[in-house]
Amino acid sequence: MKILYGVVGEGMGHAMRSRVVLEHLIASGHTVEIMASGRATEFLAKRFADVNPIHGFHMILEENRIRLGKTAWSNVVNGALGVPKNIAAYFDVIEEHRPELVISDFESWTHLYAKTHGLPILSIDNMQIIHRCELPDDIVDGHRVAFQLTKAFIKSKLPFCDEYFITSFFRPPVRKPRTRLFPPILRPEILAATRQDGAHLLVYQSGPNEALQAALARTGLECRIYGMRPGITAELTEGTLRFLPFSEPGFIADLATCRAVIAGAGFTLMGEAVYLKKPMLAVPLAGQFEQQLNARYLEREGFGMFAEDLDDASILPRFLERADDCARTLAGYRQDGNREIFAAVDAFIATHAT
Repeated sequence: MKILYGVVGEGMGHAMRSRVVLEHLIASGHTVEIMASGRATEFLAKRFADVNPIHGFHMILEENRIRLGKTAWSNVVNGALGVPKNIAAYFDVIEEHRPELVISDFESWTHLYAKTHGLPILSIDNMQIIHRCELPDDIVDGHRVAFQLTKAFIKSKLPFCDEYFITSFFRPPVRKPRTRLFPPILRPEILAATRQDGAHLLVYQSGPNEALQAALARTGLECRIYGMRPGITAELTEGTLRFLPFSEPGFIADLATCRAVIAGAGFTLMGEAVYLKKPMLAVPLAGQFEQQLNARYLEREGFGMFAEDLDDASILPRFLERADDCARTLAGYRQDGNREIFAAVDAFIATHAT
């Protein structure tokens, strides 16, 4: 079947998840044309031949916070330049590919193409959980305005899809029809990783963070730290702190063998940590409700702990005290790779092919 696949470029989780689904579709014999924005374009172009760059929404981050003013202005300016390119890309798709079905990972332009051409469309992402599921009060308390704004945005992003497949390590009640929950989509490298119980902490932090660095140093534990020293090409060591240049194989090996994880609250790493049964301290990005949701549910499920920030010096010691209890809870987590969602995607395609 000829499939048009859209991938939003804000955050690499969408691209990493879509890569797995795309590999499955191509291996199943489908012809796939890919529309991607932002960093997702480069990531996917290294792995697939038919990747078309398209303008998409992006966020500007500074000091672990979304800068709303700069984000809005940048999207207005770049959007004015990007829309004509999007229209031209659609003409190319129509003339050359003629898709029969659309799959969108939170990407609006391919959704628009499906709706205007009467094509079946499947949504696969983790964001729709905010709009299409019931979230308890203890999850949204203190962030209710952000929750309502995020929910309204997501509702308008991909309306009226034929089905919504939501990936999640937690299972709130579904409140909307044509909605199904699935475990996180995992990279083959994660599925192939050999899990061990190690002694080091794995830390992923975008840019310098003096409060976190000081807290890690006080633990006296070996900390393998990625992202805190951007641009380094070789390991830097300060006492028990090891600042490492990014390497996907190295990062996955350190994740699979660590004692615990300390990072933001992005869905992809969190899902991988849960699968590998690694307790996690999640520090959500300020102003990003989806990360608040992930972090609060992580603690609610007993898989880790969340903190709004690390200014309180007692947070990291309290997390390390809880880590063994979290590991025991994680021991009961079960996921059969990606088999469940692959079967559902195949069934969706087969239904609409006939």
